[in-house]
Amino acid sequence: MGIFSFLKKQKADRAGAAKAVESGTSDTPAVAANSANSETATGANSETISAAKPLQSKLGRTRGRFRDNLLGLFRSSKPIDADLLEELESQLIMADLGVSATQKIITSLEAQAKAAKITDAQALQDLLHAELTSLLRDVEKPLEIPDQSTPFVILVVGVNGSGKTTTIGKLAKQLQDGGKSVMLAAGDTFRAAAIEQLQTWGERNQVPVIAQEMGSDSASVIFDALQSATARGIDVLIADTAGRLHTQAGLMDELRKVKRVLGKLDESAPHETLIVLDGGTGQNALSQAEEFNEAMELDGLIVTKLDGTAKGGVVFAIAEKTGLPIRFIGVGEQVADLEVFEAERFVNALIEKEDVA
Repeated sequence: MGIFSFLKKQKADRAGAAKAVESGTSDTPAVAANSANSETATGANSETISAAKPLQSKLGRTRGRFRDNLLGLFRSSKPIDADLLEELESQLIMADLGVSATQKIITSLEAQAKAAKITDAQALQDLLHAELTSLLRDVEKPLEIPDQSTPFVILVVGVNGSGKTTTIGKLAKQLQDGGKSVMLAAGDTFRAAAIEQLQTWGERNQVPVIAQEMGSDSASVIFDALQSATARGIDVLIADTAGRLHTQAGLMDELRKVKRVLGKLDESAPHETLIVLDGGTGQNALSQAEEFNEAMELDGLIVTKLDGTAKGGVVFAIAEKTGLPIRFIGVGEQVADLEVFEAERFVNALIEKEDVA
């Protein structure tokens, strides 16, 4: 079957959805309303509309903060001087970019403005766009699933409330739609709701879920899941994990145990360790990324709930501080709203340039 690319799939899905919405084909509201299976049609219609929707609208609150504050400076007739740069620095920090990332950007902008003899504030916009894109370019590394004889194991970590279990369900559905067989492991055995939520996702999409009763050993559940996935010839195993124990040290010890146990069956597993971060928590998300990375040697990040927060600028802080690949961003409730992270597309959505397909 070859390498599975989330990015290629999503680009094709967006193009197809845009055509469907524009031409009024089977997934449009009018047809859905007359469908014999209205629930299925409505769900398909919601997915189509969401896939076609530009990223600007999904990042509305963060974009509003950039537009209302930053872009006001660029539309002014102020000269480029220390006062304007200081004001720009303050606005970037207020947009949750963090002090370190902001200082790097301001230092670079000041040097470029002097070298190019730029005197007009509006001319700074293109320079800022380039700086922001450059900052994110190094962490734009979409996840790909190789074609291999054993299950590709994705271990998903993160604190409770970050959207971890929902994100796992969306990943599973996207993989399934792309032709991959998927199994889920309910490794968050400390919360009955997490087990039930994962089982619901599995039932809805005909994806097998390996689970035990609440309080079971998480590593044991995930070990059993990998054994089962291997026996069944499953392509991808996605394992949920606990988000909180009585102490944070206990949580990290438990997660390290999971990795060791997986290695007994497949020394290369897990093949991808992802952390799910709630973008709405701002700088706390950065702290979580650093703490989990120190304990788990993360392979990538998923920043969720960016559709409902004005703190999406934390993506820049996370990129600058950790250097870890940002695999996906969560920008809505639909499966299609778990989007592959694309640096230029993200920056365009914040600084009013045309959306990138």
